[in-house]
Amino acid sequence: MTTKNEELTKLRRAKKRVAEIRGFYNHLAVYLVVNVVLFLLRDQMTFILLSKRVFGNPGFLENINWDVYGTPIVWGLALLIHAISVFGKPYVLGRNWEERQIQKYLEKDDF
Repeated sequence: MTTKNEELTKLRRAKKRVAEIRGFYNHLAVYLVVNVVLFLLRDQMTFILLSKRVFGNPGFLENINWDVYGTPIVWGLALLIHAISVFGKPYVLGRNWEERQIQKYLEKDDF
C-alpha cells in the first residue's frame, strides 16, 4: 500500500512532467509559427543573424541564405536541445543521478 505522502509525491512529479512536455510543445508551436511567417515574408524583410563580417568571409556562408534560413537553423538546434532534455534519457547528470550516487556510496563502506 502506498501512503498519502507517496501519492502526493507521485502527483507532483506527474504534474511537473506534464508541464515540461507542455512547455516543449509550446516552444515547438512558437518556432513553427515564427519561422513560417519569416519564410513567407522573406522578400519583404531582411534579418541578419550571421553575416560574412562575423566569420571573416568563409565560402560556406555564400551557399546559405542566412537572412531566410539562419533563424530556423539556430533556433532549431535550441529546440532539439529542448526536446532531448524533455524526452531524452538523461544518462550523465540527469534525473535520479544524485539518488544513484548516494546508493552507490551507501553500498560501499570505504568512502
